[in-house]
Amino acid sequence: MTHYLNYINGEWQQSANNQKYQSINPANTNEIVGEVENSTAVEVDTAASYSHQAFVSWKKLSGAARGHYLYKAADILESRLEDIAETMTKEMGKTLPEAKGETARGVAILRYYAGEGMREEGDVIPSTDADALMLTKRAPLGVVGVITPWNFPVAIPIWKMAPALIYGNTVVFKPALEASATAAKVIECFKEAGLPNGVVNMVNGEGGEIGQRIVDNPQINGITFTGSDKTGKMVGQGALNRGAKYQLEMGGKNPVIVTNDADIDLAVEATISGGLRSTGQKCTATSRVIIDEKIYPTFKEKLLKKVKEITVGNGLLPETWMGPCVSEKQLNTVLEYIEIGEKEGATLIHGGNRLTDNGRDQGFFVEPTIFENVTTDMRIAQEEIFGPVLALMKVKNLEEALTIANDVEFGLSASIFTANIQNMLHFIDDMEAGMVRINAESAGVELQAPFGGMKKSSSHSREQGQAAKEFYTNIKTVFIKG
Repeated sequence: MTHYLNYINGEWQQSANNQKYQSINPANTNEIVGEVENSTAVEVDTAASYSHQAFVSWKKLSGAARGHYLYKAADILESRLEDIAETMTKEMGKTLPEAKGETARGVAILRYYAGEGMREEGDVIPSTDADALMLTKRAPLGVVGVITPWNFPVAIPIWKMAPALIYGNTVVFKPALEASATAAKVIECFKEAGLPNGVVNMVNGEGGEIGQRIVDNPQINGITFTGSDKTGKMVGQGALNRGAKYQLEMGGKNPVIVTNDADIDLAVEATISGGLRSTGQKCTATSRVIIDEKIYPTFKEKLLKKVKEITVGNGLLPETWMGPCVSEKQLNTVLEYIEIGEKEGATLIHGGNRLTDNGRDQGFFVEPTIFENVTTDMRIAQEEIFGPVLALMKVKNLEEALTIANDVEFGLSASIFTANIQNMLHFIDDMEAGMVRINAESAGVELQAPFGGMKKSSSHSREQGQAAKEFYTNIKTVFIKG
């Protein structure tokens, strides 16, 4: 069994309390993927102190020099893609092709932000004084605390750390315990790339201990968080109380609207892919399917036929389309919501059970689940389940569909399937979501485009692309008089 240590000031270190956490394969709980440190606030303070010291010299490097380190890290990550993807599949359950795709995306993100070191960083602004020059430049925040979830253990940490680093910040990184072995392998790539000591640090442990200390530590100047709404609120409040900059991404209840002129086969495929891949464990996953009543019977028939073909099993097996839930806790949450849906009066038309046959008794497997006769006041139509559960909702027209789609507290991602340009424009303007997609699944994010939500889905900031600069830097206005 591999033991993964914390990474602080360029060295792999044990925590002072010598406590460990065992990462279990959710497809086979008899397999321990690795053992990681279950640290304390002391390790966070140590990492923050070294990160604060490293910031002084790191910020003074040219953007091109910082980019060189990211290019090297990208090459190393690419060379280890197979191993890291396999570890990801073993540790959190997504299928191996999905894990490979995510790791390859991490490589692309590193290269994208490495190039940022050679792009413009400010503007020249006309001054009312004809003999003066006025301009803006970007200043890094300092030490950035990075708190990430288990569902994308390569892509999300990298899309937070890469922009933080290229813009001159240093990092204290806390991965989710459920994905800490995968995170350690990502950090190994940064270490081998030769980043100076203290520039990137990783501390493993419970969120209540490690995450809270990242929020409270006065040497950490900014906090970027992806996770639950409840935890995100605490992160935001804690950061606000001490004046730290913060960025929150907290999930969604994402709808797909299917109009009566839609390509039904395309809509069915995208609904299944968007809602059930990664076992529905994506913040952008489709959870509500809002269908025009004229095509509802056809859509439902085609959807059920396709869902019945899905193979659920160990993500390392080539025949597996959908893997397990990440943990017993997450499995129980999904099963609880299925029970809630039935009690509230929704009609269960497929799935709904834990799978324990054909060697699946040692894993956290659940059937793809579909409800119909779902009304917007039901909890399964309002609350994020984070599992392979689809709620079908029948409507008379697009106006009703949009009303239902917007009748939730979240606003991350939404899709519409239609051939009508007016429907598309209406949806783009009136859908209350940070990302709207036309004739494409809800779960799709391109690294060069801004990503974030409206309403309770985010803190109204954006990640990825050029938009990342707005969080990881402050604007400094410069006035020069000759």
